[in-house]
Amino acid sequence: MIGSITGKMGIVEETFAIIETQGGVGYKVFMTQNDLSSTQTEVAVSLFTHLAVRETALDLYGFLDKREMKFFELLITVSGIGPKTALNVLNVAPYQIVQSAIYNKDASPLTRVSGIGKKVAEKIVNELHGKVEQSDENISSDDIDVLDGLSALGFSERDAREALKKIEDKSLSVQDKIKKALNLLQ
Repeated sequence: MIGSITGKMGIVEETFAIIETQGGVGYKVFMTQNDLSSTQTEVAVSLFTHLAVRETALDLYGFLDKREMKFFELLITVSGIGPKTALNVLNVAPYQIVQSAIYNKDASPLTRVSGIGKKVAEKIVNELHGKVEQSDENISSDDIDVLDGLSALGFSERDAREALKKIEDKSLSVQDKIKKALNLLQ
């Protein structure tokens, strides 16, 4: 099994990057949108990896954060959730948000993932509820909406999360939080 990979970021596409290693081999590594956007081509990168073995393919999934990889591996233990779906879950929301939602038995963030309906989202929550701990960040469904809105406006997830943390009044509406965040981001 390939547990990690270090090399230069080569070609970067929408869902994967080619990591060029010293031996002259380029590995196609599927990554989250956040990880892809936070790295640059021709820059050295080290990724924690998960090798998904299927009958017709060997797919490599890479993560900058080991905890995110472990959460990815936990997601794919749910029957019917494959690696591509698990990666889509992590593309919709950072693993801390999904982890917190599962801990709080809130399936709503999972229903935003293409291909995951209410029943499948509830199945994921029920199967993983006892296997996750409360995340350090307690993020509400409204905060997820704020992050989604800021992302749709072109802000990086990292910048959006930092702006959201700076908003002291947690009782504001989603629209008001977005307005405050926009002021902080400008």
